[in-house]
Amino acid sequence: MTKELRRLSILMLLMFVALFASTSVIQVVQAESLASNSRNTRALYDSYEVQRGSIIASGAAIASSIPSDDVFSWQRIYVDADMWAPVTGYINPALGSSTGIEQAMNQALSGTAGSQFLTRVERILTGQPPRGSNVELTLDADIQRAAYDALGDLQGAVIAIEPATGRILAMVTSPSYDTNALASHDTDAVNSAYDLLDADPTHPLFNRAIAGDLNPPGSTFKLVVASAALASGDYTPLSSLPNPAVYQLPQSTNVVYNASGGACGGGDTVTIADALRLSCNIPFAELAVQLGDDVIRQEAEKYGFNSAFTMPLVSTASSYPRGLDDPQTALSGFGQGRVTATPLQMAMVSAGIANGGMVMNPRMVDQVIAPDLSVQQTFEDTEYGRALDADIAAELVSMMVANVSDGAASGARMDGVEVGGKTGTAENGDDQPYTLWFTGFAPAVNPEVAVAVVVEDGGGQGQSGSGNTIAAPIAKKVMEAVLGK
Repeated sequence: MTKELRRLSILMLLMFVALFASTSVIQVVQAESLASNSRNTRALYDSYEVQRGSIIASGAAIASSIPSDDVFSWQRIYVDADMWAPVTGYINPALGSSTGIEQAMNQALSGTAGSQFLTRVERILTGQPPRGSNVELTLDADIQRAAYDALGDLQGAVIAIEPATGRILAMVTSPSYDTNALASHDTDAVNSAYDLLDADPTHPLFNRAIAGDLNPPGSTFKLVVASAALASGDYTPLSSLPNPAVYQLPQSTNVVYNASGGACGGGDTVTIADALRLSCNIPFAELAVQLGDDVIRQEAEKYGFNSAFTMPLVSTASSYPRGLDDPQTALSGFGQGRVTATPLQMAMVSAGIANGGMVMNPRMVDQVIAPDLSVQQTFEDTEYGRALDADIAAELVSMMVANVSDGAASGARMDGVEVGGKTGTAENGDDQPYTLWFTGFAPAVNPEVAVAVVVEDGGGQGQSGSGNTIAAPIAKKVMEAVLGK
């Protein structure tokens, strides 16, 4: 071989290697980003020809595709659409819009994820039509149904989590909507349906379990304040606080009362444990000022406050602001003022306490399953971080059990099961209905579920309802569904 021919051969080899490398980068490394690029209309048109994978809960499809007689080839349909709407969301190829798991897991469902490259090649070589993969959720259909039925027509949300894993077992919001109406290929009908939902003052498109307009957590936040106090080493459950019937906020003329209108039980002082059991505001306002806003914020952040979570749905971050003055810090002691939270966040507080002080990252997907039923991707449990030492967490567990067995959270009692919990009845202004809360777990030993419930608009009772009478019984029904009661 001549020198010139050798040089030409080497050059052609290098060009071939460069071409192979660039196509490999495009088809494998960049596949997901290119597929998700809104300007990639080719990917959009190609997706019309693909039978989208199913979304599966408890072994059954809650979202699937059937043949359609229009240009889009496949019509997406949803089972028990209102119940699953905050989970599945919807996808509409006619409008190029999607929400929920449909959006968050789109690449897996449409078969365009980088991990599915070899599967796509195999189906091309064997002449099989393209198909997306199935997404198997952590959510349990029976628990979802129990939460949906328990919440009923009330405006609010329910979420249930496995404390030891972070797996979400149920996610319900009300009012909800029919995802099938927004998945239709009739663009005029879809736009009309969407406009009605968007204009509805009750915001049915909000996923109140993890987002929307966040509410003050009320007395459920006392768990975080108690956690901060015990973790500081300066307090125990039996530490005493002053017990007045009226408390004037520091540097302010405003006053705070307990829900009872009087002192927190008898005596000039009250223990932290009894103040939590009786859900008294004044002792926790005093305790919050003693601790300071920095200490409380740092403790709140150990449970996930001020952080958004990708499950893969993305939550709105619950908020404990920086730089609160003493009056605002006092109000934060019982979950008022500028503190806001999602039900997800308050479920994570209960789950972290129940799980020996370890807070797990929440997740909604177990695995992605290929059309040939092979497992393409699995999702593992991960730790968010330690909020409390195990011995201190055990003290808080005992305090929360007392809340239910002999305290202000009696609405969550279950025969033969020790339940830990905390109620909240948050104020929203002088004439505004209360926001009603419950968060807790069951059983107290080796807990299987942590639940948070929020009921907005006073549960239809204005300022007459309470977290114990309205929110706690809802959580009870969800916990019973988990435990088979």
